[in-house]
Amino acid sequence: MAPEKTIFESIRNLRILPMNIDPNLHQKQGINHMNKVLGYAPMVEESGVATVYLTAEDWHVVADTLFHMDTPRDMIPEEILDYTLIKEKQAIEFKTVERMITVEMI
Repeated sequence: MAPEKTIFESIRNLRILPMNIDPNLHQKQGINHMNKVLGYAPMVEESGVATVYLTAEDWHVVADTLFHMDTPRDMIPEEILDYTLIKEKQAIEFKTVERMITVEMI
C-alpha cells in the first residue's frame, strides 16, 4: 500500500491548465471594455484627443476582440469608426466622430 501524499507533494504536482473561455464571452467582455473606454474618454479629452488606460488583461481582451477573433463589425460599438494598433502594437487607437482615443495598458 502506497503512503499518502502530503499536501506539499500534492501542490507540487499540480498543473496549471489553460482556462477554457467561451469565445463569445471573451468578445462580450471586449465590447464591454470598449464601451467603458468610449464613456470615459470625454472626461479626459483635451483638444479632441483622449488617452484611456486599461489593465493589461483588459487591454488584451480588447485587442483579441478587435484583431484576433474575427469579430463582426456590427458587434463593435458604432461610435468607433476605425481602429488600429499603434506604438509598436502596444496601444490601440479608436477614431470616433468627436475624438481620437488612445487605449494604453497601465
